Amino acid sequence: MYDSILLPVDEAAAESSLLYHAAELANWDDARVELLFVADTNRDSVTVSEGNVIDVLVDEGEKVVDEASRLLDSLGVEYTTSVEQGTPAETIVDYAEKQDHDLIAIPTHGREGLSRYLLGSVTGKVVRLAPMPVLTAPIDEEGFEFPYGGMLLPTDGSDTALRAARHGLDFAAELDADVHVITVTEDSMLASAGDAVGEGESASQAAIDEIAEAAERRGVDVTTHTETGDTDEEVLACVEQEGLDAIVMGATGRSGLDRVLLGSVAEKVVRSADVPVITVGGD
Repeated sequence: MYDSILLPVDEAAAESSLLYHAAELANWDDARVELLFVADTNRDSVTVSEGNVIDVLVDEGEKVVDEASRLLDSLGVEYTTSVEQGTPAETIVDYAEKQDHDLIAIPTHGREGLSRYLLGSVTGKVVRLAPMPVLTAPIDEEGFEFPYGGMLLPTDGSDTALRAARHGLDFAAELDADVHVITVTEDSMLASAGDAVGEGESASQAAIDEIAEAAERRGVDVTTHTETGDTDEEVLACVEQEGLDAIVMGATGRSGLDRVLLGSVAEKVVRSADVPVITVGGD
């Protein structure tokens, strides 16, 4: 499924549950991991010690990747490390493209407030900008189930949502996992959209049917859900009620009155989910 995983780390994420989870995924998929620390060039980090010019963030980065490396060593993961300078979100995405990584795994929030990579919505920017899938997860959870037994695929019928669903189905087929497909009609749409609601619901049902047929072709068991409410809340509620282990969703969705999965919704789910979320962007 994945051959090469880029894992940005900072001092908060070096021993996080996400690091363990990425290691599990890499061992299962025989993938390599690259640990990346980005020394933020927006911060003043240069100092002079004993006549030598030192970038303290680069020095800190070397220590962070060394710490994370020790954990990967103990788990038998093939890995490399890198410390780069730049603006974090753009540097992460550019580096992933240049090094041909096919998944970015990045934390959201941690025990002591926000991980550095979420400051300034860096994780959100990575989710929006990355052309490859992005796996996000909170760093303060005790651990995540893997292999996943059940996965949720939200859809609104947009091309990006369908692309994400196909990605999730391929993953589920390899894991022998069940999938749940959900579509949500927003309350605000019901109040203001009139006849457009019916058209949107028809499109969403068609999307569910298409995903269910694709699941059947792959031999994946599927359960469908049609809900009304706030999309992010309904997605998270379904995960909890059904005891699912991961979410795979589009990073963007429809525009117009029948929209369901907006980029802002994906970001809300990424910020709030207690399980890993894999977002898939457009081409």
